[in-house]
Amino acid sequence: MEKRTDKNSYTILFAIMMVLVVGAILAFLASALKPNIDENKRFEKQQNILYAMGINDNDEKSVAFIPTDKVEEMFTKYIKKQLVVNGDKAEEYKDAYLIDIKKEAAKAKDASYTRKLPLFVGEKDGEEYYIVPMRGKGLWDAVWGYIALDKNLIVKGVFFDHKGETPGLGANINQRFFMDDFAGEHIVDGTTFKGIAIAKGNADPKNIDKTDFEVDAIAGATITGDGLSAMIKKDLKMYMPYLQTLKN
Repeated sequence: MEKRTDKNSYTILFAIMMVLVVGAILAFLASALKPNIDENKRFEKQQNILYAMGINDNDEKSVAFIPTDKVEEMFTKYIKKQLVVNGDKAEEYKDAYLIDIKKEAAKAKDASYTRKLPLFVGEKDGEEYYIVPMRGKGLWDAVWGYIALDKNLIVKGVFFDHKGETPGLGANINQRFFMDDFAGEHIVDGTTFKGIAIAKGNADPKNIDKTDFEVDAIAGATITGDGLSAMIKKDLKMYMPYLQTLKN
């Protein structure tokens, strides 16, 4: 005689019950862990902003962020203003670092919406830094970062990261050998905005020329590099009316 547990209906009912139970558990965990997840996201943004302006625990080669138990204190110490830029004007905006620039880009598709462009003003060793957040598209998924400029619009440092670039190739955009090349690069020629291109076959592989508006590409990561170049040009351009007012 056939057992009830051998019936297809039992199998289907059991599968449904398992989906409901597992779904309920995952929903509970997501809700319970949300405060911790949100806190970690805040810490990560603070770490990345500070990293771009050279506040980190790097040794000669590695990438090392300010620890999470110290990052809020250091963020408050070094970030003197948080602004939202609109054209050639800017106003202070509490916790501007929490603005989701991906969502802002989506909202800006509505011509009636005024996009929030966050900008962070840091100070280190008596020098001011202007840190711009950026987001773009790499080979497989999103790439993003921060670029720190002085008031003459010379790059002081950068931080880049990615969601799913190829390990050993495009994923290396967050490594020191690549990011350190940006320090000292210019983004304007006189008053003309140029940006910085990640150039395959760059004639300056040792990155000595800081006024060629190029850094050397990562071998085998052409599309990721093109995505970074486009991101830098696209996002910095939105800030240029204000940044040009700073230039000596």
